[in-house]
Amino acid sequence: MDRQKLLIIAAVIVTILIIILSFGLKKDRNLEPVTLEMWGVYDNQAFYEDLISSYTKKNKHVTINYREKTFTSYEEELVNALAADQGPDIFGIHNTWLPKHKDKIKPIEQGSELLNFEKLGDVFVDVVSQDFVRENEIYAIPFYADTLALYYNKDLFNSAGISSPPNTWEEFIEDAEKLTKKDEFGNIKVGGAALGTAKNINRSTDILNLLMLQAGTKMIDDKESLATFNNRLYVEGESFTPGEDAFRFFTDFSNPAKKTYSWNRQMPYSIDAFYQGKVAMMLNYSHHIDTIKEKSPYLNFAITPAPQLKEREFDINYANYWGYAVSKNSIQQEEAWKFILFLSEKNNNKDYLEKSKRPTARRNLIEWQRDSDLAIFANQALSARSWSQVNNQAIETIMADMIESVVLGSSTTKKALDKAAAQVTILMK
Repeated sequence: MDRQKLLIIAAVIVTILIIILSFGLKKDRNLEPVTLEMWGVYDNQAFYEDLISSYTKKNKHVTINYREKTFTSYEEELVNALAADQGPDIFGIHNTWLPKHKDKIKPIEQGSELLNFEKLGDVFVDVVSQDFVRENEIYAIPFYADTLALYYNKDLFNSAGISSPPNTWEEFIEDAEKLTKKDEFGNIKVGGAALGTAKNINRSTDILNLLMLQAGTKMIDDKESLATFNNRLYVEGESFTPGEDAFRFFTDFSNPAKKTYSWNRQMPYSIDAFYQGKVAMMLNYSHHIDTIKEKSPYLNFAITPAPQLKEREFDINYANYWGYAVSKNSIQQEEAWKFILFLSEKNNNKDYLEKSKRPTARRNLIEWQRDSDLAIFANQALSARSWSQVNNQAIETIMADMIESVVLGSSTTKKALDKAAAQVTILMK
């Protein structure tokens, strides 16, 4: 082939490349600019900065503004903004919030072309589908999933001659009794466990929910219109009320007449009591690891899985986490979902988890966290549960008042439980 023919072929190839590149650049320039507003709580902007930068480099027409909101005013601000059609395109919702905010969300179909998986349960732990999927539609996607685990003071355990933390509630009772220290007047000086009251125990109603679910309590009916946590069950000719049994078990820890008595309303707030060495055990979430280390750097403590029922063949744990949803009002719904899904991808999610120090909700990242402080929380996510709450803050208040009424002696466990169930049912109507 002579030189002239080679030059002609080269010129043709260069021309074709120029046309292709020009078309691509023109296409990119023709994309309409997109600005996505994203609201969240407890998530620092630093968690997302690198991920946003990576996404917008690949999608130059997209601008993303993340705003961290204060929890105490967040829900009201969100509802008002959405009602005025001025809300965010993407917003965080608690895992119990779907019943009251479902009508504000644009869901995505499981199996959608936007997804690289068929069902949410293929990628995330089971509780995520339970909380965020309705009628085969995904309403939110989480970037982590936390659970209640048992924090314990190793020095107090060693002093009491207890070689290992409890695995079951039966062992928990025995340990709490050994660990509780009283003065000559019967006043608790060091509590065995922070259980039994509401106002001075962090996440007290979550702990009670955990006990109820472990006991087999059905919290609400299938139609989500009636509270059933006070219902009596009949099994093989015998009847029992698992919700009441769990409730009584919880409050007995603050009852001076019971051998489990190890806590009362005069004790300091549970987190403060723990880092001060005034209580040996408390149930709480992973984000308090840093809280305790900051407050008491030399405290010799460890974390173990939440106790379980001795007879049960499988574990039940209690979930607490946030997911991100797309507003029904957004004019950029597809772009908003694309960004949420980008953040939830394995490597991007790892980046978020490393910065936020939270346990994963992705099944394929649990093994990755097994050598970290978050291992127990990540493992427990596999067996985590929750229940659909029409108004989680109102229900938390109802259940806290229920606990306090029994602790103060103004009601019995049955009457208090029946009253609370009636109040929650009214919320659901």
